[in-house]
Amino acid sequence: MEYRDLLSARPAGHGDLKSDANAKGQNGDAIAAGLSRDAIARALSDKSRPGVQSDAETSRHLGEGPHVPSRPPVQDLVPAAVLIPLIRRNEGLTVLLTQRTAHLAHHPGQISFPGGRQEPEDANPTEAALRETEEEIGVPRKAVDVLGLLDVYVTITGFRIVPVVGMIVPPFTVSPDSFEVKDVFEVPLAFIFDPANHQRHSRVTPNGETRFFYALPYRDRYIWGATAAMLVNLYKTLSP
Repeated sequence: MEYRDLLSARPAGHGDLKSDANAKGQNGDAIAAGLSRDAIARALSDKSRPGVQSDAETSRHLGEGPHVPSRPPVQDLVPAAVLIPLIRRNEGLTVLLTQRTAHLAHHPGQISFPGGRQEPEDANPTEAALRETEEEIGVPRKAVDVLGLLDVYVTITGFRIVPVVGMIVPPFTVSPDSFEVKDVFEVPLAFIFDPANHQRHSRVTPNGETRFFYALPYRDRYIWGATAAMLVNLYKTLSP
């Protein structure tokens, strides 16, 4: 069973989720419109941010309940990297996302960033994210202006993901790998940066644990879990 609510409608006692941009007179459109390439790079270089986030910490943060998933042992984590592609459209910045095909072993059918496991031949997580992006959606690494990294994100399924933020200026062509990618689409950054769109959802796992997670439903797309959490972290990192 799944439960959902808007974060702004959370019951008392659930703590501050830093969704206060509207209270400061800032909304998603204003924040996104004010972001230049250099401003994003400067914000990503801020070393005062926490270094690691996870599904476990997100669930505790949103639910503050006793029955939440624990973080997988560090020694068992699989290194991975994703690219968070910011597309510089005339009408404003967007984020490019993919929908995975239904037959994949990990996260079938879910919405995600281009990316995957870091292979031994990858010099670093950035190289892994760029390689995977080229393999999955056909965007060459030379088309991506790498701006920096977000906090590492550890998933409950055992991946240690390094999110690499990069900017792509059109025109460019996507050529999705039909085995891995069902669809490629873009979401306006202004939508992601509007706290009213940050929803708290929960599910009860087969072992009886309640897992809380972020969700950002956009039109007919259900963006949730680690992808949604990294998008919320992007908002928190780039918001003034």
